[in-house]
Amino acid sequence: MINWIGVAAINMAIAVALGAFGAHGLKSLVSAQQLEWWHTATLYLFVHALGLLLVGLLIQLKSLSHTTAWLLQIGVIIFAGSLYAMTLGAPRWFGAITPIGGILMIAGWLWLTVSAFRLGHASS
Repeated sequence: MINWIGVAAINMAIAVALGAFGAHGLKSLVSAQQLEWWHTATLYLFVHALGLLLVGLLIQLKSLSHTTAWLLQIGVIIFAGSLYAMTLGAPRWFGAITPIGGILMIAGWLWLTVSAFRLGHASS
């Protein structure tokens, strides 16, 4: 089985590294729009890494299936990855896949919502 807490920690380390690279290494090399994409990607990576940490804990406590974690992880890879790629020179049309990542992240949070309500109903 996947250790989602470990995956979350790797995501956090990557987010810190990419955030620092964006702040210090890219500032003079890319446009303001590209830098904004980079910052958005990094923000979403940070937030979803923290969410994945919580999800990983819930999975270890046997309170949640792996579905939420997979949806969040794949979603953030597609969402942030496409924004990072465009910042680094991928064609602008590459941004067409960004919403797919967003939809997967939303689905992950909704899956967690449904799971939480089911868990709450089962314990009452």
